[in-house]
Amino acid sequence: MRNIRLRLAYDGTNYHGFQRQHETHGPTIQGTLEAVWAKLVEEEVTLATAGRTDTGVHASGQVVNFMTSARIPVEKIPKAFNSLLPRDIRILQAECVPNDFNARWSAKWKRYDYQMDNNLIPSVFTRLYASHVPIPLNVDQMQMAANLLEGRHNFKTFAAAGGASKTFERTLYRCLVKKEQGLVIVTCVGDGFLYHMVRIIVGTLMDVGKGRILPQEIPGIVASQERKQARMIAPAHGLSLAHVNYTNESPFEVFKDLLPKNT
Repeated sequence: MRNIRLRLAYDGTNYHGFQRQHETHGPTIQGTLEAVWAKLVEEEVTLATAGRTDTGVHASGQVVNFMTSARIPVEKIPKAFNSLLPRDIRILQAECVPNDFNARWSAKWKRYDYQMDNNLIPSVFTRLYASHVPIPLNVDQMQMAANLLEGRHNFKTFAAAGGASKTFERTLYRCLVKKEQGLVIVTCVGDGFLYHMVRIIVGTLMDVGKGRILPQEIPGIVASQERKQARMIAPAHGLSLAHVNYTNESPFEVFKDLLPKNT
C-alpha cells in the first residue's frame, strides 16, 4: 500500500462543497475524485483532505491523500486523473508520502484568500470568484481591524453553528487587507480555522470598511465569544484555499513578500 498525496485546484461553483454527500445533494469534489480513481484503477478509496471547503468555495492549493494498492507510477497520476476529471478540477502534483501522513492532521498552517469586487458595477470576469460590495470600503480601517485579530485567541465569536470543533483557540499569524485593481483582498494565514471562520472575519471587516464597526471595537468583539457580535458571513464564492503547509517553515518566510510583519 502506498500513501499518495495530491495537490489540486478547483472551481467550486458547480459543486456542493468538498465532502462527499448523498448524490441527491449534487456533485462534490471528493465524490468526483473518488469516482475517477475507481474508473482509472478499479479501486475504491477514501480521501482525507486538508480543508472541507463549503459549497461554492474554490481552491488553488487544496491537498488530499489516500492509501492505494494500485501500481500506477506516481508521476503519471496527475495526467491520468486529469484525463477523466471535469475541466473545473485539476490535479497539480502527486507524490508518495509516509503512511502516517494525513492531509488534515499533518498540516502546520493554511492560507485562505477572500476577494471582494469593490466597484459600483461588478465585473463580469470576477463574478464567480469575488463577492460584490458596491459600497466603497476603507481599506486602511479594515487593516487596522485585521491587525487586532492577529495572534492566538479564542475565536468562538467567529465560529458558525454546526462545526465539529470542541476547542476554539487558534493562531491567526497574519490577516492582510489590500486593494488591487478594484478588488479588495483579505488574506488569512493561521494554524487552523473554525467552521466559516474566514468568511465571518471577512464579513466583520466589511462592516469596518463600511464604517459600521470601528477598528478599536475588535478586541471586545473577540472577547465576547458571542457569534452575533461578528455580524454577517461573507458569501462563499469569494473564498479560496490557497496553500497548505506541512513543514516547519514560518509563514512569514514562505510569504515574506506578501505578508510583511507589521512595524
